[in-house]
This record gives sequence, C-alpha cells and structure tokens, in this order.
Amino acid sequence: MNEEPRIGVYVCHCGLNIAATVDVKAVVEYAKSLPNVVVSREYVFMCSTPGQDLIRDDIKNYKLNRVVVAACSPSMHEPTFRAVLESAGLNKYLLEMANIREHCSWVHSDKNAATEKAKDLVRMAVAKARLLEPLEEQEYIAQQSVLVLGGGVAGMRASLDLANWGFDVYLVEKSPTLGGRTALTGWLRHDRRGAEVVRSMIKEIAKNGKIHVFTGSELISLSGFPGNFSAKIKINPRYVNERCTLCGECELECPVEVLNEYEYGLNRRKAIYLPFKDAYPQFYAIDPRVCVKCGECVKACRYNAINLNEKETILDLKVGAVIIATGYDPYRPVSYTHLTLPTSDLV
Repeated sequence: MNEEPRIGVYVCHCGLNIAATVDVKAVVEYAKSLPNVVVSREYVFMCSTPGQDLIRDDIKNYKLNRVVVAACSPSMHEPTFRAVLESAGLNKYLLEMANIREHCSWVHSDKNAATEKAKDLVRMAVAKARLLEPLEEQEYIAQQSVLVLGGGVAGMRASLDLANWGFDVYLVEKSPTLGGRTALTGWLRHDRRGAEVVRSMIKEIAKNGKIHVFTGSELISLSGFPGNFSAKIKINPRYVNERCTLCGECELECPVEVLNEYEYGLNRRKAIYLPFKDAYPQFYAIDPRVCVKCGECVKACRYNAINLNEKETILDLKVGAVIIATGYDPYRPVSYTHLTLPTSDLV
C-alpha cells in the first residue's frame, strides 16, 4: 500500500469514564497537529451507532485510509470498529486503537497528567497507523492433533482429556518415565497419595490408542501458527526395549552406582534402572550420563532387550496446538551471610 496515509482520529468520551479525567477536546486538537492526520473528532460514545456512522462517513468524505480510535480497551471494541472500516470499504486491519480508558483515565486522578498521557498514547497510535498495511485473512485446515510437553500429572490429565475429545495426542517427556514429581510425593490430597494418582492415570494412558507417549524425548524446534505447527522431537536412546521382563538381572551386574534422584538421593541406584515401581514404560532404562558402556548388563540379559549402540532419532510432527506442562524444580535457597548492623542502627 504505497498511497500517502490519510488518517482520521476519533476520541471517545465514554460518557464520563474518560472525559472526567481526560480533557478530550485538548486531545482532539493535539491530534490535528500530527503528521498525516486529515480529521480529528470527538463523540460521547464512539462505539454507539451515531459514533460509528461518524467514522464511516468520514472515511468516504475524506478518503481516509487509516483510522485511529482513542477509547477503551481493544479487547472490548476493536471488532466493533473493524466492522465499521469494512462497511466503509476499508481493510479492517487499517485500524489502530489507543486505550485511553484502562491505561489512562481509570488509573490517574491528575487531569493535566492524564491528558498529557492521552496525547502521548494517541501520538504513538498515529505513528503506528502510518505504517499499517492491509491484511487478508486466509483459511487453513487445522490439524486435529496436539503436542503435550511434560508427562507429569498436568500433562497426563491434559492428554487424557484431549484424547477423550477425539484428538490425537503426542505426549513428550524428557525423563525415562511418566509421572513427574507427583509420583514421588506423599499425600496429594487428603485421601490419595501422589503415586496412586499417577498410577491410575498411567493405566488410562496405556490403554488409550489416541495418546502416543515419547519418554526420554525433547522438543528441538517448533514453527508455524495455531492450527498448523511443525514440531521436531528428538527421541533419545533408552538402550532397553520392550522385550525387557523386569527380571532385574542386568541391574545386579551393573557396576555403576549413583544417588537415586527418584528417592531424593536417600539411597543409590544403578546406571541401568527402573525409576520406580509403577514407572511407564514398564521396562528398564540406561542413564547415559553415568553408564560406562562396560557391557555387563548386555551379558546378563537373556532376552536381548539391551542395545548399547542405539542412536537418537528425530520425529517430525504436524499438530494443531501445543500445551506446555513442563513442571517444576524444587526451590533451593542460595547461601547467604547474616548482615551485621552497626550498634547505632539497632533500636
């Protein structure tokens, strides 16, 4: 859109919501001095039918190609004024709103200061309006699938609800198991332990064909827009597959021991381990951060369930929405030294 901007500015009184604190006439006169402003007007309720007609007529009579409305929050009346532009033959995205109610009159008691702030808000809106370009809406078919990041109770609950509504769900968890920190807590509610809540949700997920679980995985890129996202998921090797019977012989032979984060470091676990009794998936995993690849677990496994040469894979997904439920880490206070105040400061 290369034509010279012709801007109309419309300042609303909003009854007394704005006019009681902002000198509307002063703002209107100020707007007339701004570059590319062709007409500047006020009205008691700009969103009313007469107020809308005023804008619509000016668009035609003054050949306006941009409109600035200084009024209430865009969340309330931006659709109203966009419809006005459309009805006058102007692209509805050539509208800019300045919120001089919630952002100005409602938060100030000094009329002079509020008026100056309103002028600033209008000046910035006009400056932005000069740069607006017409936009065209396009329709896309939304993907009927959702990516859920985080396999704790929030992510699992979201996945179950979405699946019950008919969506395909890709549940991605960076640790080797679902459950998150809730699986390790005591009483989650007055009548149920966290582990019990996790156990029941895992059973539901395991039998739900619409939920696809990827543990030991992480999102590495996301692009697109709501309805059509492209995601890349890195699936890190687990080194143990579904042939695992949980016999525990591999764990007995593993020579590496580390503090067990699933028991708050109160005991130790091996480099090959089952995170906790009801972990899902229900087979062992190898921690690549501490495994020395000695091969003792491979020798001990009678079911060929361990492959130390397994590589990471990349999964490309198309999803319509993304839910981020990545959980938390417990707060660890930093060390500090006590302040020593001079005696004279003590009362």
